[in-house]
Amino acid sequence: MTSLTTQTLIITIFLLTIPTSFASPPSLEDVFAQCVTDFKPSNPKSPIQNYIYTQRSPNFLTILNNYVRNLRYFNNMTRKPVAIVAAADVTHIQATITCAKKLGLQLRIRSGGHDYDGMSYLSTIDFVVLDMFNLRSINIDPKLDTAWVQSGATLGEIYYGVANKSNDLRGFPAGICPGLGAGGHFSGGGYGNMMRKYGLSIDNIIDAKIVDAKGRVLDRSSMGEDLFWALRGGGAASFCVVLAWKIKLVPVPAKVTVFNIETFGNTGSVNTTELVAKWQEIADKIDNDLFIRLTLGSSNKTVKASFMGMYLGNSSNLLEIMNAKFPELGLIKRECIEMKWIESVLFWLGIPPGTAPTTSMLNRIPQKQIYLKRKSDYVQKPISRTGLESIFKIMTENENVTMAFNPYGGRMSEIPSTETAFPHRAGNMFKIQYAANWFVPGEAVAKDCLSQTERLFEAMSPYVSKNPREAFLNYRDVDIGKSLNSTYEEGKVYGFKYFKDNFEKLVKIKSRVDPDNFFRYEQSIPVLSSH
Repeated sequence: MTSLTTQTLIITIFLLTIPTSFASPPSLEDVFAQCVTDFKPSNPKSPIQNYIYTQRSPNFLTILNNYVRNLRYFNNMTRKPVAIVAAADVTHIQATITCAKKLGLQLRIRSGGHDYDGMSYLSTIDFVVLDMFNLRSINIDPKLDTAWVQSGATLGEIYYGVANKSNDLRGFPAGICPGLGAGGHFSGGGYGNMMRKYGLSIDNIIDAKIVDAKGRVLDRSSMGEDLFWALRGGGAASFCVVLAWKIKLVPVPAKVTVFNIETFGNTGSVNTTELVAKWQEIADKIDNDLFIRLTLGSSNKTVKASFMGMYLGNSSNLLEIMNAKFPELGLIKRECIEMKWIESVLFWLGIPPGTAPTTSMLNRIPQKQIYLKRKSDYVQKPISRTGLESIFKIMTENENVTMAFNPYGGRMSEIPSTETAFPHRAGNMFKIQYAANWFVPGEAVAKDCLSQTERLFEAMSPYVSKNPREAFLNYRDVDIGKSLNSTYEEGKVYGFKYFKDNFEKLVKIKSRVDPDNFFRYEQSIPVLSSH
């Protein structure tokens, strides 16, 4: 009895001497939330605590999931961020950078785009997501020549706003998916169906506002031409957070003409091999006002080709060009649909004319999510008919994968490859996007679709660019190399594929503006080692 009393007394004394902080240390999310709340300067009209979502917040998973575009990277096993800051003010960005740096947290920046391999909301170590969806103002100047658009604005919001303000006489050359966030889309290059006429998004960007690793707000003149060069095609997430872009609007005609011709196999009068061979001959050399995307797929062991086009003009002029340059396609008047440029955005999504209002491109959250894989390639010499036949055979054996051929030429060939960080210019006939989509969870289905994509990608190697086999940054593809803390040697593996000789300049700029490598992800630009 006595010993028990002594034991109790010892335990009591021990408990009384334990420091209270030892009993329950604050969690990382609490420390981060406290840090950003205490950050100065702050904007009293927009207190940051209203825009922080920690894992305990009731809306945390909804906010996280809203801009996940690939279900492969969103499940119970996926590591979740310590917090999401849905910034609504520049001070929120500054606070997030400062506190992430202080606490050794990874920063992931998300502006709403496809992000095919999930790099804006995934990490293998503790991280926070800086989500830009609240920062989406679009200010169009009265002369309708330029506009300032914040990084969280979607292409749909930009297109709709510009068309409305200009009575449908202005547009902007960017992607065909209205749900893409401007931040990532622009900084990776940003292409669409006006690129043969006007080049890429980055070729029409004249200023930017950024927040750098020191929390400073800079524009083109204060950041310097080198960094401004890097942001256009080099992927801004390696360098800073882009708050807004100043874009140059381009004229569009009152009416554009669109069409979509589909063919199946080599039957009767239709010879898909011949049509694809002819498309290769003309697509990058035809009138700059005309863009014809070729998509190849396969079902029931038959190859299907879709020739989808947009001409910046009326159907009579289009038919004249097509009859002279591509009569084999057999395009006729009733297959040509004239519409406003803004309406063509819906046509490219596969929405039949007149079945949805243009306001539908303002929907930010997609109706359904899918599992997917994307890859890219560049083609510099025409693929022979024998080559096409063997590719078609591979496609009929791997029916889950499609290929979209996007023609270059025109303005794309006129701009030097060193003008911006995006290097894939003259010499490229077209770019390929490989796409596999699936709709059910499970390892087996995923493995099958991924291996089909890999087989087709492998089979294409004789026909595409070599040394390096080039790739497009906006179709980020972790198969071509990744490392969270890339050394220069590791970074070269994917760096030369994405940027070719521009990679060296990007490394120098990165080493100067972010020597501590704060802005990094699995395929970021590495810093030069100080050793």
